[in-house]
Amino acid sequence: MKHRLAYILPNFFTASSIFLGMQSITRASQGEFVVASWFIIIAMIFDGLDGRIARATKTMSQFGAEFDSLADIVAFGVAPAMLIFFFVGQDFGRFGFLASALYVIFGALRLARFNSTLAISDPSVFIGLPIPAAASLVSMSVLFALDYGCDSYKVIFLFMTLLLGILMVSNIRYPSLKKIEINHRFFYRLLVVLTIMASLIYVYSIEVLALLIFVYVAYGPARGFYYLIKKLTS
Repeated sequence: MKHRLAYILPNFFTASSIFLGMQSITRASQGEFVVASWFIIIAMIFDGLDGRIARATKTMSQFGAEFDSLADIVAFGVAPAMLIFFFVGQDFGRFGFLASALYVIFGALRLARFNSTLAISDPSVFIGLPIPAAASLVSMSVLFALDYGCDSYKVIFLFMTLLLGILMVSNIRYPSLKKIEINHRFFYRLLVVLTIMASLIYVYSIEVLALLIFVYVAYGPARGFYYLIKKLTS
């Protein structure tokens, strides 16, 4: 009985991310962009929990991996695409719809490619921008724009959405945060750094979260450009 419950728990968090994605879509269609954005961010937390719980309880399965991908396309594919469409896309006609649609299509392609090379153990490096990171940047960008009154430059969000879609299907490498190992020698320092970051997030939640996500998204192209220059000059 306990073994069956262990299998249910990670899938419950996966189902919860779908629920939050649907809530985000509904709120975005009603013009509640702040709430819709935070629903996507919370869904990302649930998405991170399901995999960690599955690994901790040793209940990883092919069904769980497929279910997780289907949840991702709803919570981090369709939901942010609809958020961008209702926030800005509908003001730009076909181009606005195309940008949102391509984001979903590229996100689905990225997940399909990931699943086709998926092993039981998680990879230490992702090929292409992970779709939760792309969705997080979309959400935080909307929150940042609303907070600072930058929504007058709405067309920028459409180009950003297209760029995120391209990064998802690119061969640019991104580190897997799931594989970060904590060195016991630096645990105290890490605890201090995390405490400071948590304090900053508490005071400047939108700004700090947006910056952290932007740094992660920009890391891939910056790393690729660095190695390209290094190769050309060597």
